[in-house]
Amino acid sequence: MFTIVIGLNHRTAPVEVRERLSFSNEQAREFLTKLRSKPGVSAVVLLSTCNRTEFYMFFTNEIARTAVIEVLCRRAGLEFSELKRYLYVYTENDCVRHLFRVAAGLDSMVLGETQILGQVKDAYQLALEAGTTGGYFNALFQQALAVGKRVRTETGIDKNPVSVSYAAVELAKQNLGSIEGRNVLVVGAGKMSELTVKHLIANGVTGVIVSNRSFERAEELASRFGGRAVRFDELYRWMERADIVISCTGASHYVIHAREMAEVMAKRRGAKIFMIDIAVPRDVEPAVATLPGIVLFDIDALQGVVDGNLAERQRIAAEAERIIEEEVEGFRRRQAEQAVIPTVVALKKLGEEIKQKELRRAFNRLGDLSDYERRVIMSLANSIANQLLHEPVRRLKDLALTSQGLFYAEAVQELFKLDLKENSAQEELPAAAKGKG
Repeated sequence: MFTIVIGLNHRTAPVEVRERLSFSNEQAREFLTKLRSKPGVSAVVLLSTCNRTEFYMFFTNEIARTAVIEVLCRRAGLEFSELKRYLYVYTENDCVRHLFRVAAGLDSMVLGETQILGQVKDAYQLALEAGTTGGYFNALFQQALAVGKRVRTETGIDKNPVSVSYAAVELAKQNLGSIEGRNVLVVGAGKMSELTVKHLIANGVTGVIVSNRSFERAEELASRFGGRAVRFDELYRWMERADIVISCTGASHYVIHAREMAEVMAKRRGAKIFMIDIAVPRDVEPAVATLPGIVLFDIDALQGVVDGNLAERQRIAAEAERIIEEEVEGFRRRQAEQAVIPTVVALKKLGEEIKQKELRRAFNRLGDLSDYERRVIMSLANSIANQLLHEPVRRLKDLALTSQGLFYAEAVQELFKLDLKENSAQEELPAAAKGKG
């Protein structure tokens, strides 16, 4: 058994590849069930964001890895020889370390950003509801969330918040000089859009227009910030008045098309428009960028903005990495120690049964004894049993932290013919907790 993460992110794959493996919540729920049904796959959590798609899995054999990759290739519509160029794979402790770094924001496009922690939580919750986690993954993801909070609390890496939405606003400022007094149209009313509106207002924008397929949600977001909601079928009419368009919907297809934008630009009479598409899959048809007067950036273009905000966070990140290593080792130790608990409990139970049986035989042979004599004999039996078991139990716990820990536990079980009751923690223990990785 072993844990594994197979994924791609903003550093390993361009947006046109990432969007092939992006999932809505409903799609993720179906895909979790599909992967979990594969032989050898006992747990799955799917993390899908604008910048990454990662499959955290618990395999019982190597065959499962091949089966899962075949499913991913079919989903992406790519041959394995092509898809593998964009994938990264981590197993055992490296998988644990990667998850902890992701939750802490150390693997994000914007170092230390806070949104990813909520996304990890949502991904875990979705898998939990779908019934695809299991005991070990429950412990792993709960610990990852705790690690993410600890890193931010102890290092302050998330101070002066920076996120993809913040970077989008910074990109607009860099290209326009100032966004004060500009007309900004935000397409989409989700969390990313809300964060974008917050940053727009913080940078002097006083009028924000929000458009969304659900007009009620657009109204809700616009009213929260004193903006204006417009119906989605009026989107292009309002673009005629916008200086900046920031789009981030959850649509699985383009929502802003080149033909309609050409008509918009004809009515603007030469007035330029600045567009930022931070959605994955992309909202804006790429051909829009070829139209005169339009400057279009997608989410990958934000990397340049992000780089300008990293100096202080990179300094702080060194301390965060120290915390991550401490937490990875702590998690490994706890899981390894947990693995031998059933063996230790069974060994002590056997020792107690033998002690009690021999005491009964001794008392029957000795006949009438005073209470004092009985206490002396019982004390002697307790002392012998405890001393005999103390060193083997201590060594077994120490050896649990090595690569041979599981084998020693199994040897003790075989030598003493221990009857271990079913224990989910034992059954789900991956090699990482056995000292490997």
